[in-house]
Amino acid sequence: MKIINLKEVDSTHIYLKELIKKEGFTSALCVSADHQSNGIGSRGNSWEGKEGNLFFSFVVSKNDLPKDLQLQSASIYFSYILKQILQSQGSKLWLKWPNDFYIDNKKIGGTITTATKDLVYCGIGVNLQNVNNEFGRLDIEIDKNHILKLYFKTLEKKSSWKEIFNYFQIEFHKSRKYKATIENKKISLENAILNSDGSIQIDDKKVFSLR
Repeated sequence: MKIINLKEVDSTHIYLKELIKKEGFTSALCVSADHQSNGIGSRGNSWEGKEGNLFFSFVVSKNDLPKDLQLQSASIYFSYILKQILQSQGSKLWLKWPNDFYIDNKKIGGTITTATKDLVYCGIGVNLQNVNNEFGRLDIEIDKNHILKLYFKTLEKKSSWKEIFNYFQIEFHKSRKYKATIENKKISLENAILNSDGSIQIDDKKVFSLR
């Protein structure tokens, strides 16, 4: 995975997409930045943090992903692998369904995934510093470059969706205390049933993360 490091950018996700559109895709590529002024969050919201936080986006070929991974649950897959990496460094980070990073009861970051016919783009942001009272920050100090190298080295192993899901479902109960936005409505996850494909069942309706 080639990594391009930028000082500042509007959005690593948009920058990467425009770069691939201009130059074409030849191999997996990551763009990271010390600061992004207009990052993309869930449902079109912005995600902006202080300079020095972790911001990166990457693109991979669909052929380089596990065969059993449904793209609707790619955000869970990509997020949980980063969660495992940070946990191995001593963090108590956990993943709220489907793509939000939490420390205790405060969100500290999230993931967004989009796809084209042949490619999958993933953007991740994690607060390493306090932004405001609403959001938290990672509970350990990290070397961003080291974490990115560990992350992409782990991705290259292509752990199966089934393996990652088995770990994720163990801590899904933590998500039940929260709500998720479904069809522009805040819906409690208290009685949600987690399906093996990463979707949830709420009131007889099957819902994927869709981001």
